[in-house]
Amino acid sequence: MDWITLLRSLQSDFIKRLPSGCLLHCETEGQYSELTIISGQRLKALRDFCWLMAEKYKRTSPVRDVFINNLKGKLGEEVVKERLADFITEVDYEKRFGGDGKIDFTLTCDQAIGIEVKSRHGSIDRVRWSVSSEEVEKNAVVVCILIQEEVNEAQPEYHLFVAGFLPTQMIKLKTGRISFGIEQLLYGGGLFSYLEQLQSAENHHLPKQYQYHPKQQNKNQFRQTYIYAEEDLSQLHVKQGDECFQKREYEAAINHYNAALQLNPYDAEVYYKRGLARYYLVDDEKAIADYNQAIKINPKYAKAYNQLGLARYELADYEQAIEDYTQAIRINPYDAVAYRNRADARFHIGDNQGAIEDYNQAMKINPNYVDSNARSHVRNYKKVVDFFTPSIEISFHDEVADKKPGNARSDLEDYEKATEDYTETIKINPNDADAYYNRGNARFDLGDRAGAIEDYTQAIKINYNYGDAYYNRGNARSCVGDKLLAIEDFQKATDLYWKEGKLAEHKDARERILELEIEESLDILNF
Repeated sequence: MDWITLLRSLQSDFIKRLPSGCLLHCETEGQYSELTIISGQRLKALRDFCWLMAEKYKRTSPVRDVFINNLKGKLGEEVVKERLADFITEVDYEKRFGGDGKIDFTLTCDQAIGIEVKSRHGSIDRVRWSVSSEEVEKNAVVVCILIQEEVNEAQPEYHLFVAGFLPTQMIKLKTGRISFGIEQLLYGGGLFSYLEQLQSAENHHLPKQYQYHPKQQNKNQFRQTYIYAEEDLSQLHVKQGDECFQKREYEAAINHYNAALQLNPYDAEVYYKRGLARYYLVDDEKAIADYNQAIKINPKYAKAYNQLGLARYELADYEQAIEDYTQAIRINPYDAVAYRNRADARFHIGDNQGAIEDYNQAMKINPNYVDSNARSHVRNYKKVVDFFTPSIEISFHDEVADKKPGNARSDLEDYEKATEDYTETIKINPNDADAYYNRGNARFDLGDRAGAIEDYTQAIKINYNYGDAYYNRGNARSCVGDKLLAIEDFQKATDLYWKEGKLAEHKDARERILELEIEESLDILNF
């Protein structure tokens, strides 16, 4: 079970217990407690401070309003101070207008990691907390506090609940504000562990679900990834573009990517996606322009270099394609695809020895890639079909010979005929895991996700350690909305790739898991 799913499960239990008052109550500083009670001298000190702030800013707002707003904030901050103790450092209120700053705490060990506290009074089913884009940008976490009593000048005691927290990486908000309810938060008991992971990161070297990337222009601020907001039209256009791309409606996909780039002209991934759509429309020059723009924004974008090489290869610019593939390999030395593509380009300029070395390296990284999964240059593979077809006529029952026409036809995107070829192979040998796997690939490309899942499942039954079959079944399950099952498949693929030393594939599978975990969490957030 992933960390988000676990914290959401605990949050659901907490929400059910909240009305009954059956809550964890610990008065020890530095220990977690769902309930905190503030009264007596402690409350008096908070009130005295808030009256001073009200007097200080009485010219800008009514004194009582300033007092109430400050007291709400200070009550919430007092809860977080008690629970996290020396782990955090308070930001000086005197330095902030009205006491409502954009950062309330920082980690004691790293002042670049901010924590914002939001306090609200209201019924559990209606209360909402909100954050601004600036607060999202400056903080790693938003902690939400629910105040049971209405805040006023005379209330003698307050019961406060840690309603939950939300990593700002799960919020996409470039302008304005966004609000959320208690059911959309993560359980507060996980806050310390989450911050502890950030503390131990050192330069933020964490898995994606914990990562924060400093902006070049301000290292004390954060740029979040895998985050969401209803008003983010850019991401909506990207999603629609991706859907069109999957349907091979490339012109429509380009229109959506154009709209996304008008709203956010600095998104390298969207340039990359638009480049892919243009590549499939055989508009190689414009595809090259998009890949170059993606690389300009993100110089370490290995996939963009690889695709740039493919587009130049199609224009017979083999020398430049080799340079692009080489750059992709510099960024990721375990990219079998880049080695395979560079081998093709080297072959075309007569560098046979270099081509052989690259083919060997590609097979060393991924033994299955060169034989059955190479689809780099789909417009140039007809000769492969012509070459292998006679082998069927000579020995129809030669399993290896019979699989190769199917592979070649897949490379030509003749998936229906490829499916027939693999079916013939399976008739000859029902225990051929590779044939089921390859037929699954062909069915997937035909849009038959259910059929593909059946074939990958059969391949796994025959060969339980078939990492690529788990990976591709994960992709198919993801396409039909079975995200949890897809995550299980990618996890199994990750384990197998690691054992086999396939580092590039292992990394790729891990990234797919993290993407799906975030998607799953966003589905649950349902802003």
